[in-house]
Amino acid sequence: MRDIFPLFSSPIQLAHMLWEKLLGKDDMVIDATMGNGKDTLKLAQILSNCGSGRVIALDIQPKALENTLSLLRENIPEFLQNIELLLTSHENFPSQILPGSVKLIVYNLGYLPGADKELTTQTGTTLLSIENALKLIAPGGALSITCYPGHAEGQKEHEAIKAFVKDRDLREYCVSEHTWPSRNLSPILLLIQKSN
Repeated sequence: MRDIFPLFSSPIQLAHMLWEKLLGKDDMVIDATMGNGKDTLKLAQILSNCGSGRVIALDIQPKALENTLSLLRENIPEFLQNIELLLTSHENFPSQILPGSVKLIVYNLGYLPGADKELTTQTGTTLLSIENALKLIAPGGALSITCYPGHAEGQKEHEAIKAFVKDRDLREYCVSEHTWPSRNLSPILLLIQKSN
């Protein structure tokens, strides 16, 4: 048996490993915070490797859609018909998505890399989005939330999400938090999985 150390070196890498384990053929996934499209691309690649599926990605910044579309066209043009990019805030999931129909909803909170750092996800809309997202998750599905406590709003978001989880009756969910204690204020991965 070969040694693999470290098994993962960042919260994003761990998240991607978990997405690969979770997702399968014909699954629907949502990238709630599209950004520059790296998570959207990873989700599309996973589903493409599974044979089929649907990706919906959301962001409020036109630049995010532009950057994401360019990334997808360059890397996975054969899967573009399975991807929908929407210019909207992440608490506004499309009304046609049925409760219990989404396998995975991904959040990579904070600001758009390479853009205005003052324009970040906000605690109030993030909590509303997570509350709405829980209604959409299929049995066995999950929310994957990467928080960035290294800036003021990110710290506030992380604390509010932890309080949200603690204060809700989530007996039908498994909740875990992955931190990197050796790195001060490093990103934190929260996973909320619904029972089957």
